[in-house]
Amino acid sequence: MVTSTHASAPRSATPEGPATLPDPSWARLYRIGGACAGVFVVMVVVGIVLAVAAPVAPTEGGAATLAHIAAHRSLYVLQQQLWLVPGVFAAVVYLSLYPALRHLDRSLAALGTAIGGGAWALTLTIPTTTTGAPALVHLSDQFVVADPARRLALATAAETLIAQNRTTSVVGPLTTVGLLLVSVVMLRGVFPRWVARLGVAAGVLGIAAEALRMVVEGFYVVYGVLLPVWMAAVGWHLYRLGRRDRDPADAT
Repeated sequence: MVTSTHASAPRSATPEGPATLPDPSWARLYRIGGACAGVFVVMVVVGIVLAVAAPVAPTEGGAATLAHIAAHRSLYVLQQQLWLVPGVFAAVVYLSLYPALRHLDRSLAALGTAIGGGAWALTLTIPTTTTGAPALVHLSDQFVVADPARRLALATAAETLIAQNRTTSVVGPLTTVGLLLVSVVMLRGVFPRWVARLGVAAGVLGIAAEALRMVVEGFYVVYGVLLPVWMAAVGWHLYRLGRRDRDPADAT
């Protein structure tokens, strides 16, 4: 009997589930991704709590906004960082999802993690949030000590940033598309199906929220709740995957 010396190729996924498991050599990245997801969730939850408990900021008016920031400067700076910094940790989570999902569908896994991770990384290059922007702090500092003519110019600049916050940019839609794509791949295995379905629901709602941003704001509330829940679930299962598939080198 002749025995082949070549290793058999991994079997493709079947309707009953994936025939292969995630590559255990990426165990350390899985654990790092799980930890980053935890940090993301903590920062977002703290940001939501502060947004509810903090004094209500003006919804319009550059001068009123700058005056409000001056009166609550430290709190405003903290809030903006809590909305922007989590993007770094979310990008790492998406990076760790690729080796966990690539055996299910290499194309969709690569596309989803690249779009999702890249979009979250871009949140730092376009530092505006739906609640403001760090640049408004600098304008507010100048506004406090400026003369009336200068204050008018600063208020006009603030109005521009406020308008950008209320305008859909490329980053928002890309984060939701990336979320939807990786969740579709999750439906095939590795993660529990409820996590995948939650991600699909969050992705669809997120896309709707971005598309109807100028018309309906209610979708953002639901999407804002589902996103950290999904991220927490993904982080927990990533960390467990890293512990389960811990390779001998890591164990040593």
